[in-house]
Amino acid sequence: MAVSIRLTRGGAKKKPFYRIVVTDSRKKRDGRFLEIVGFFDPKFRPGSINLKMDRIKEWIDKGGQVSPAVKKLIKEKAQTL
Repeated sequence: MAVSIRLTRGGAKKKPFYRIVVTDSRKKRDGRFLEIVGFFDPKFRPGSINLKMDRIKEWIDKGGQVSPAVKKLIKEKAQTL
């Protein structure tokens, strides 16, 4: 099973809200996932990025692939710290 760390969309029309999830790469974008490792609200950038870095690092060590969008969020969060 190939594990992917990516965004899933939630929220209402024209009011997006994203969760950062660990999921099987073959699942749909908003389908079943293994674990929620953070969230992101683009309306309140950059303060709305919340990540569980220890869990993300653990999944990467197990072979999880991080999507480009999540890589960008991790980098943005690291700059604010």
